[in-house]
Amino acid sequence: MSDIGERLKRVREEIEESRRHSLTGEEVELIAVTKTHGVDVIEEAIRCGATDIGENKVQELTKKIEAIGPKVRYHMIGNLQSNKVKYIYRDVVLIHSLDRLSLAKEIEKRGGQTDDTVHCLLEVNIGDEASKGGLEYDGVVPFLESILDYEHIKIDGLMTVAPNVDDDAYLRKLFRKMFALKEDIENRHYEGVDMTYLSMGMSKDFNIAIEEGANMVRVGSRIFGARHY
Repeated sequence: MSDIGERLKRVREEIEESRRHSLTGEEVELIAVTKTHGVDVIEEAIRCGATDIGENKVQELTKKIEAIGPKVRYHMIGNLQSNKVKYIYRDVVLIHSLDRLSLAKEIEKRGGQTDDTVHCLLEVNIGDEASKGGLEYDGVVPFLESILDYEHIKIDGLMTVAPNVDDDAYLRKLFRKMFALKEDIENRHYEGVDMTYLSMGMSKDFNIAIEEGANMVRVGSRIFGARHY
């Protein structure tokens, strides 16, 4: 088995182990984050069983979609500029980073032009970090209510990028807050809104995220090694 295959296998084993201790026991979807890695590396991951890949940048994502084609499901996980929506909205299964009204309006407009439903997660800035995108925790429900009548946007859950810290107790607390928010929204029974996915946890913290209720994780360096900038 290749190095990528071995690392992918190890990550999947850790996911299963964490799932045994999770709040929900749900299956966990793995998004292999491929930013800065070449097509040959991604093809190897696909051969080893990767089914979903995530990209942070539109330009990189469109190149990889063109080269790899429909062998895998594509996710837009990074900050998405409104003027780039048109390049990817029909090719991704999920936009993970819906966090502002201008972006929602553009997604709705593009979806309306081609009669597509665009599946999105609301991004939450759970650590209240000035350097990161995402909705403020207390602003998530009001924002969601402001886009409920958008016919071409389907909200499928929540996403967060936790702070890059070594404090496991703090991370656990933040992930618990995210799970509580997901439950709160679920209990409001908004028409056309599903809290199917709680996307949180990356290479450094996915084990804790799963234990606290994540059912989708985004793992890059643990599978592909260091990024090449």
